[in-house]
Amino acid sequence: MTAKETPNLRPRTMLVRGGLERSPFMETSEALYLTSGYVYETAEEAEAAFKGDVDRYIYSRYGNPTVAMFEERLRLFEGAEFCRAMASGMAAVYAALACQLKAGDRVVASRALFGSCHYIITEILPRYGVETVLVDGTNLDEWEVALAPGAQCIFLETPSNPTLEIIDLKAVSDLAHAAGANVIVDNVFATPVLQRPLEFGADIVIYSTTKHIDGQGRCMGGAILGPQSFNDDHLNQFIRHTGPSMSPFNAWVMLKGMETLELRVQRHCENAKDVALHLRDVPGVARVIYPGFDDHPQASLAKRQMDDGGNLVAFELTGGKSAAFKALNAMNLIDISNNLGDSKSLITHPSTTTHQRMPEDERLQLGITDGLLRLSVGLEDAEDIKEDLSHALCD
Repeated sequence: MTAKETPNLRPRTMLVRGGLERSPFMETSEALYLTSGYVYETAEEAEAAFKGDVDRYIYSRYGNPTVAMFEERLRLFEGAEFCRAMASGMAAVYAALACQLKAGDRVVASRALFGSCHYIITEILPRYGVETVLVDGTNLDEWEVALAPGAQCIFLETPSNPTLEIIDLKAVSDLAHAAGANVIVDNVFATPVLQRPLEFGADIVIYSTTKHIDGQGRCMGGAILGPQSFNDDHLNQFIRHTGPSMSPFNAWVMLKGMETLELRVQRHCENAKDVALHLRDVPGVARVIYPGFDDHPQASLAKRQMDDGGNLVAFELTGGKSAAFKALNAMNLIDISNNLGDSKSLITHPSTTTHQRMPEDERLQLGITDGLLRLSVGLEDAEDIKEDLSHALCD
């Protein structure tokens, strides 16, 4: 039985059984096909395969049975027409943009972006003659003005990295479509469990599956999801000829990660709310940013778009960089790492790590001060996480 044969399965079941294709050996777990290529019975069969006259695997850079199972499972859960697995989240970001852009096109993007995404938008794309414009993602007037001349696509992340801004997906998508632009949303912080951008009008959704979908710090991966026409008209040939494909082993790990994704995200959210509340009462913490709190600048929007607040908490220390470094170095349980969405709690100092390439004035404009820390709350006992924070921040 496969999920394709049972289209009425509920989302929670899709996370466990979606896309399952058993081999003739009828294994319980998904099969891991570690192969680079495939053989043909005849030369005529090979010719037909490369012409597209028959549907079969040709080369694992183009497609692989294990990777295909992961793609189908994530596609079913997201509710998209297609899913393509990629080697990393950044491979997914770049492919989704580059496959559809040419010299003379315009891209409008939210200013609050992960450092590598900011680099692609502001430095790589302009080298190839693509005009790029940055706006305050929370300001609909800025989107409207920037989109007035038209655009090929817009790019945004919500919640944003690392200050957790929330962008109105429905309103921005409406503005973008009126200007003839595709809407690309990096949904990694919210995960497909908490937010479904396609339901609000987005065209393309991107994930770094390295984060919550793996969720245990093991493998790199990314994914692009959206309408079949985007894959057929733009993405398929780009991937085929540039090779940003996910390895079969990594896809197998992602498949196993999806089986527990909802359970893990629920516990992540519970812990994050508990930890964020605790941080409010810790001396030296100037502010705590968490989308699940009523004092978040876009709290009502977060409640409309997201099913919960997520597992990322940002907080600012009054003592700046020296206080931040002192706290980081004093932590015993929480690890210093620029990764997130892991079962282990991880913390980073954005201004010297993920966003260190960004000019200081731009960082400050986004609220990325020298005292800001980004905490990815893990699956440990929340009391242990809080005790470690109190020890590091108060001693």
